[in-house]
Amino acid sequence: MNSKCTYIADLAKQVDIPVDGILSRTLYTDEQVKVVLFGLGAGQELSEHAASMPAILHIVQGEAHLTLGDDTLEARAGAWVHMPPQLQHSIYAKTPVVMLLLLLKSAEGQGRPQ
Repeated sequence: MNSKCTYIADLAKQVDIPVDGILSRTLYTDEQVKVVLFGLGAGQELSEHAASMPAILHIVQGEAHLTLGDDTLEARAGAWVHMPPQLQHSIYAKTPVVMLLLLLKSAEGQGRPQ
């Protein structure tokens, strides 16, 4: 395998979901992107916050209630969200959740691509 690659066969197995808490693990970082895997126990919440750069959320496992600006959504495994910089958002885990977060550092301060 090419040593310049990062390969993870099963994201869900990369984090132990706490029964009563939230665990995060940085899987990869460079000058363009930071990749963080979260494990949220059922009933846990990442309260409302915003990122200074575009971000992508991917629900890998479980069910969550997402608040994205003024919108509220129910998300299940496979759900994918692109968020522009400064979008207020929160995540509430209805069941144990594994969530992948990509922070797009190279796009910081840029608008949507045309």
